Amino acid sequence: MARTTGFEGRDIARIAVFAAIIIALGIVGPIPGPVGVPITAQTLGVMLAGAVLGWRRGAAAVLVVLVLVAVGLPVLSGGRGGLGVFAGPTAGYVLGWVLGAAVVGLIAHGGGRRLRWWRVAIACVVGGILAIYAVGVPVQALVMGLPLGEAALSSLVFLPGDLIKAAVATVLVVAVHRAYPVAFGSSRPAAAARG
Repeated sequence: MARTTGFEGRDIARIAVFAAIIIALGIVGPIPGPVGVPITAQTLGVMLAGAVLGWRRGAAAVLVVLVLVAVGLPVLSGGRGGLGVFAGPTAGYVLGWVLGAAVVGLIAHGGGRRLRWWRVAIACVVGGILAIYAVGVPVQALVMGLPLGEAALSSLVFLPGDLIKAAVATVLVVAVHRAYPVAFGSSRPAAAARG
């Protein structure tokens, strides 16, 4: 039997749902954070997409959001949208969401093994924070004409909020997995249930 690389109907529905979740978390708007730096909830959606959907579908959900941004829909926090988003100082962070969701999915699902809370937590920190910063900080430095170290240091003010989002994502993913494992779309539910 030939292996298909496309998405099935259920996959497309899950991708659309998580794209909508990421967009809905942008409606919340910026939340005042430490040192007056606002925190947005959309990276929580990126973490959730990767952890629930896995790397391919999670990254696809983020790509759907980015396509909507590119065509001008105001789906980012604060009602931002349009191609200008991809030229500003936060462009790298937004583009880093794709990598972030993929890394979260790869770590959280770790070879098809059963989902464990500690693996989800590590996935959210490594993918949902470090991977996004790895793309965001250099782009921010380039766009703003800052030394890389200075841009990295200025990004540390977001770390407390991002760690809180990683903790919330971990709790939500574990709760959803216990209550409704079908949401994870595993093609091998019996294998996923074993330890």
